[in-house]
Amino acid sequence: MVTFNEFRVLNELRQGLVQTQRQIAQAIGLSLGTVNGVIKGLKTKGLLSQDMQVTQEGMQDLEPYRVQNAVILAAGMASRFAPLSFEKPKAMFEVRGEVLIERLIRQLKEAGISDITVVVGYMKETFFYLEDELGVKIVVNPLYAERGNHASLYCAKEVLGNTYVCCSDEYYTENPFNAYVYRPYLSAVPGESVKKKYVLTADSSRKITKISRSGENCLYFVGPAYFDKGLSQQILGFIQDEYDEPSIKGKLWDDIMSDHIGELDIHVKAYPKETIYEFDYVTDLVAFDRDFFANVDSHILDNICNTLSCTRDDISDVEPVKAGLTNLSTLFSAKGVKYIYRHPGTGTDEIVNRKAEAFALQVAKELGLDDTFIYEDPQEGWKISRYIEGCAELDYGNRQQVARALQMARQLHTSGKQSPYSFDFYHEGLSIIRILREMKYPLPRDFDSLAARVGDIADKMHQEAGEPVLCHNDFYGPNFLVKGDEMRLIDWEYAAMGDAACDLGNFVAQGSGYTIEETLDILPLYYGRPATEQEQRHCLAAVGLVGWYWYVWAMYKGAMGNPVGEWLYIWYRAAKQFTEAAEKMY
Repeated sequence: MVTFNEFRVLNELRQGLVQTQRQIAQAIGLSLGTVNGVIKGLKTKGLLSQDMQVTQEGMQDLEPYRVQNAVILAAGMASRFAPLSFEKPKAMFEVRGEVLIERLIRQLKEAGISDITVVVGYMKETFFYLEDELGVKIVVNPLYAERGNHASLYCAKEVLGNTYVCCSDEYYTENPFNAYVYRPYLSAVPGESVKKKYVLTADSSRKITKISRSGENCLYFVGPAYFDKGLSQQILGFIQDEYDEPSIKGKLWDDIMSDHIGELDIHVKAYPKETIYEFDYVTDLVAFDRDFFANVDSHILDNICNTLSCTRDDISDVEPVKAGLTNLSTLFSAKGVKYIYRHPGTGTDEIVNRKAEAFALQVAKELGLDDTFIYEDPQEGWKISRYIEGCAELDYGNRQQVARALQMARQLHTSGKQSPYSFDFYHEGLSIIRILREMKYPLPRDFDSLAARVGDIADKMHQEAGEPVLCHNDFYGPNFLVKGDEMRLIDWEYAAMGDAACDLGNFVAQGSGYTIEETLDILPLYYGRPATEQEQRHCLAAVGLVGWYWYVWAMYKGAMGNPVGEWLYIWYRAAKQFTEAAEKMY
């Protein structure tokens, strides 16, 4: 086994890029005296010839340090890169004339690393051409939407050994790869005030002793990592041991390494800051490549420009908004005015009528219920709205706000506006169930019995329902924008003709936390008078029905790889509790 300095000298000479001791010293950052001593020792061992050529024995001693392959992680959705990541994975964008992942693959091959595996997930089909054109292997991570990128690394477990692990969306101005590496490392660049990055603390030998998430005047992890066989097995072992633990689900492999850093022998390899670039947000990439925004092939940017009569140069301050349960949204400015671009989420084509939504949005604007609306494409489902600063959600504990919200529902229901579209929560729920059954989705044990009970009260509701009216059908706290005395009702995706009580059902079932008694107590705020017994039971039944619909909808979203978290249980409880209360009153 050679020492670290012996390896560095042999590796430099192997590449044939240097000829003299002085050149070697400059290339690897050692003193000339140290290099002379190392070379003398290598010649004594027979690893270098007298004319400074690496001997066959020298190549044999280098063999354990040969890089076997590379794994490129490319499965993530890159939600922070919205809205452009709605159209293609970040790794597929062209930066300074080259597609990011293609440049990365070429750099690996230029260093002599031809065995390359790309782990894909989000929009995976966009990567398939790389197999034929650049000779890589494709591995699909089916859990990319449910788990952190540790799952992508685990998908590549069969090939992990002496392996470079790379992010698919970084840009290296200089090729950082080498066919031989002495020891595992994380690449790093300097930062003055670093937050939400993996800050590396190392000892005098550059071994990493601590990984934290912020630091001052420090080195932080960005760029390729190198695992040797031992480290690969350790990391895979940690993932396997913890895989079924709930706490690991959202973790990156970097987090797992950080948790176990005291058990690992891994070093830091520092680069100048201008050598490695990562692009978390669109603004990062625009700052690096000034022509990117103007040249990028983007239907979304074209839609924005055409709708707002602006150019791409007028668009700025692009940043993602926390994804909603159904869609993806981005905040941006155009000519100094802030807007929201809404992009339809995965699987919504099956359950959302965009023509009905576009019709209802125009009505809502006319009635003064939603003056933020600018335009929606009824075919594709994208939408642009004005952004209102300083808004809060509706407070279910504020009776004045609740009264105002319910009167907005009353205004809509009594407006006389007639939509050509209708929405029946029970029948729509049955349609989703059919899709779930076709997908062989494992329905819960009590699913059929609850569906039967809901079907019974839905039948009773139909028998006593009045004429259908235009309803919002997603009428709950987060869809209200409250600013002082102003209140707006947004997100009209499910709006259509239906039973007015279902808007009240939405208001209660979707996170209000109201008991049966509290629900009955707010009904006069809607009717403007005490509710009749029939109205009371009808509204309680509507809460159960609507809760059941969203419960079914939540399972569908989960089946499509976009789980909604605790909402599923909230809707399940509303369906059971209020269906039982309505059954007693009927």
